[in-house]
Amino acid sequence: MDTAEIRRRFVAHFAEDTSVGAHAAVPSASLLLDDPTLLFVNAGMVPFKPFFLGQETPPYDRAVSVQKCVRTPDIEDVGKTTRHGTFFEMCGNFSFGDYFKEGAIRLAWELVTKPLADGGWELEESRLYPSILDGDDEALQLWKRITGVPDDRVIRLGPKENYWSMGVPGPGGPCSEILYDRGPAYGPDGDFGPKGEDRYLEIWNLVFMQDELGAVRSKEDFDIIGSLPNKNIDTGMGLERVAFLLQGVENMYEIDVMMPVIRRAEEISGKRYGADHDDDVRLRVVADHVRSGMMLIGDGVTPGNEGRGYVLRRLLRRAVRSMRLLGVEDRVLPELMPLSRDKMGETYESLITDWERISTVAYAEEDAFRQTLRAGTQIFDLATREVKQGGGHTLSGERAFALHDTYGFPIDLTLEMASEQGLVVDEVEFRRLMGEQRRRAQDDARSKKGRHRDASAYRAVADRLGRPVEFTGYAETVSEGTVAGLVAADGVVSTASAGAEVELVLDRTPFYAEGGGQLADTGHIELDNGARVEVLDVQSPITGLVVHHARVLEGEVTPGLRAHAAVDLERRRSISRAHTATHMVHKAFREALGETATQAGSENAPGRFRFDFSAAGAVPASVMADVEARVNDVILDDLSVHAEVMTQREAVASGAMALFGEKYGDQVRVVSVGDWARELCGGTHAGRSGQLGVIKLLGESSIGSGIRRVEALVGGDAYRFLAREHVLVAQLSDTLKVRPEELPERVHDIVERLRAAEKEIEKVRVQQLLDAGSDLASGARLVGPVRLVAHRADGVGGGDVRQLALDVRGRLPAGEPGVAVVIGVADGKVSVVAAVNDLARERGVSANALVRVVGPLVGGRGGGKDDVAQGGGADASRVDEALALVETEVARATGA
Repeated sequence: MDTAEIRRRFVAHFAEDTSVGAHAAVPSASLLLDDPTLLFVNAGMVPFKPFFLGQETPPYDRAVSVQKCVRTPDIEDVGKTTRHGTFFEMCGNFSFGDYFKEGAIRLAWELVTKPLADGGWELEESRLYPSILDGDDEALQLWKRITGVPDDRVIRLGPKENYWSMGVPGPGGPCSEILYDRGPAYGPDGDFGPKGEDRYLEIWNLVFMQDELGAVRSKEDFDIIGSLPNKNIDTGMGLERVAFLLQGVENMYEIDVMMPVIRRAEEISGKRYGADHDDDVRLRVVADHVRSGMMLIGDGVTPGNEGRGYVLRRLLRRAVRSMRLLGVEDRVLPELMPLSRDKMGETYESLITDWERISTVAYAEEDAFRQTLRAGTQIFDLATREVKQGGGHTLSGERAFALHDTYGFPIDLTLEMASEQGLVVDEVEFRRLMGEQRRRAQDDARSKKGRHRDASAYRAVADRLGRPVEFTGYAETVSEGTVAGLVAADGVVSTASAGAEVELVLDRTPFYAEGGGQLADTGHIELDNGARVEVLDVQSPITGLVVHHARVLEGEVTPGLRAHAAVDLERRRSISRAHTATHMVHKAFREALGETATQAGSENAPGRFRFDFSAAGAVPASVMADVEARVNDVILDDLSVHAEVMTQREAVASGAMALFGEKYGDQVRVVSVGDWARELCGGTHAGRSGQLGVIKLLGESSIGSGIRRVEALVGGDAYRFLAREHVLVAQLSDTLKVRPEELPERVHDIVERLRAAEKEIEKVRVQQLLDAGSDLASGARLVGPVRLVAHRADGVGGGDVRQLALDVRGRLPAGEPGVAVVIGVADGKVSVVAAVNDLARERGVSANALVRVVGPLVGGRGGGKDDVAQGGGADASRVDEALALVETEVARATGA
């Protein structure tokens, strides 16, 4: 059974179910959702999170979906196991306060065991083992009753395996898995732990979302503070896992949507799948990453140096690299990716219609990487020649790191090529250097190093200069130098005239190039021929070169001219104060929160700074106040801020901290604020802590999982902010006729009174709604034997529409068939609720059918049970037409 058919049967099983009711078939969401906690959608339930968290009302009670997912934490395990892939499809059925454990278990078991002829998968029941959370007796009894499996076939597992939560306070609940026994060839009998996963393969996980969690400290350590008001079902079934079982292959890489890529890779590499373990892993990596990269590009990701773009770049380059390790040095993506497109395009048609864009992005990335490999190979050959000429046998970790860092040369290739030359690589040193460099900061800095993609122009200027540019900015903000070269859009140029923007290189400069979180200096350069240029930005596109992005104000600039360079002094001082403040805040947070509060990024701008650091959760207001008080006390102490140059070993011994993706040579610069804060740093700083004046923390927020951001002001900017705050407090005090210290209590009283007033208003609104229900019920029309209310409620939405419909139904005559359909229109959104009483249902009227009929007219859809159903849409222009259709549908259903 091919994967497309497995997927189709899954959706049909739930969409056509009659036992608990048809599920709304929800198409896969994009891999990219506006969720700051996720890089990509990584589970089938993610698009439904707002429903489970109670943030939004679901337009249906039941749903089924096959969701595209990407997970990258296990990227290094891809190809090595039968279970790990980056892109996968998660099949799931969901109940939002509708059916619960019994329905979920029955539906899952029916699909898994139902004969092929009846639309099922017909897996052998004797190979299936349900698992439960140890102690969940309700689930145990349901599994035994519904499936008939004996007690010893139901596996009891602990919360680490069989309790689900989102890792934060909110919904949670026990799970039940369906495990498939692949037989003794894959492991010993009865080992249902992690070591037995190859044999007892989890194919489906049923989450019984029933608990409200307070604190979640780990998978096994959490607080259950109560029961959820609505019990929900969230299941996840790995499509690829079921596919390789039903297709009789060994692992997910050999299924019909992936194996064509492996077969083509065999043909062009000359390797045979199944002949060598290492080659098999590489072939599987190729199949997985080609598909994953294609799906990411299809959803709008482009290769880049950070975030989602970096993940995509890594996947595509790992695929190309794996083919190279298989002996293929020609372009491979044009050979492989179309095969993946043809198979996945059977389900995701946009891969076919948008193929030109997808292929262009993918193939361009491969071409760029091939150029990287060519350049890296030349450098590698030079390095190995030097090692051999010196009589050595080891390529240093520093050389391997330079190949990786500067040329993007993968360490795998370095290891392989070194082995071919009879050399080994100092991997320990390489890993140490990699550990010192946080990739994200490195990529961000790299993206700003220069405005020209081709570094050859910069290298030409650097070669002509013959030495690194001398930076004099630590000791002075004005210095003399000589124009060493000019770079423009077309590369190295010999002259730049008034009005032109050019990148100017001096042999020595006081201008600080952006780096380490510190913004670049600006200022002016005057040349001895009378020419003047304004410096707009300063970057270091390659090591040792400082480039001034400048606008020529007057005259003509040519290499060789003497230059008088002057930094904007006030801007420099303001930025330097911000940089020193960042060091001080970093130290204070580590004192307050512990050594794990490590800097994860910063930006030091004139008068303000941004500081990112690791933290498990939000920083309490009391800690923020303590940190602010601590750094301002240090300002009053007027400590000396000084820098020393020493070896890395000496720096570490002195207690200096080395930060995220900074590159450090053997000689490092250590900046100290007295004997209190000490860090490795290449930036500029204030001379004494007292020069900062005052630091004001504006607040903190989350910018990602485990990372918090503090925004702050320093110096004059902080003073002016506090002055404005003082004026504001004075104005409020005058308006409210209280002393400043009484403001919080007075504001609290006002807010409480407003809340009380809002509650009273809400009571009035609900009463008006109920009064409207009485009037509507008394005016019900007779359609055949049915009393029908079909009403448009302008300005009413969401739960109010449902309440009104139920209230109207309850007010209709008890002894007659009754139907209430209310369509609310509020804020451009349409809400539809149908409520049908028992007598009307006996006459053939279904609330679910009514909502499904009118849904398309209002630009949406919906569903539910026969007694109550709801839906929504975004087109209010046809509401009256939809209400008329309700009457027609009721008449048709009753034969009136």
